[in-house]
Amino acid sequence: MDVDVVFRKYNGSLHRRITMQRLGEDQYGIWLGARAGTTVHSGTAGHDYITKHATVRLIPPGLWWIAIFFAEPSPWDVYCDVTTPPRWSHAGEIAMVDLDLDVLRTRADRRTELLDEEEFAANTTAYGYPHQMVAEATDTARHLTLSLTDGTEPFGSHYQSWLNLIV
Repeated sequence: MDVDVVFRKYNGSLHRRITMQRLGEDQYGIWLGARAGTTVHSGTAGHDYITKHATVRLIPPGLWWIAIFFAEPSPWDVYCDVTTPPRWSHAGEIAMVDLDLDVLRTRADRRTELLDEEEFAANTTAYGYPHQMVAEATDTARHLTLSLTDGTEPFGSHYQSWLNLIV
């Protein structure tokens, strides 16, 4: 079953959209997969791109993040978007608001980085993010940074079995 994964900005504009295949569900959430060569549509004209590596995406229920895991030889291992809790529609779409903060773990040295803090600060002001949203996003980014650094599952090796289904 295909699922449209839709990221919006706080003002409702499209940030990114990709169609992925539903692979299954486990104790961590719903897993979606996309093969290399999948088109990612951008909300900015002319910025669509084609993926270079197979990926699986984890949609954890009710949490303020989603994760994407990359197949080798991608230099990225895991990339987490801090978002509002994802919501499913009856039309097979899952949508969330991208809250700018991201956490990346690289493959070679397993270095974990918090990204886009400046963008988050600017958009907090520009879009008028509510105080509770700012607190949730900040706490989530902190938690993800620790979890990716120490390899807490599902960020250890658990995702590999899902990635093997799509590679």
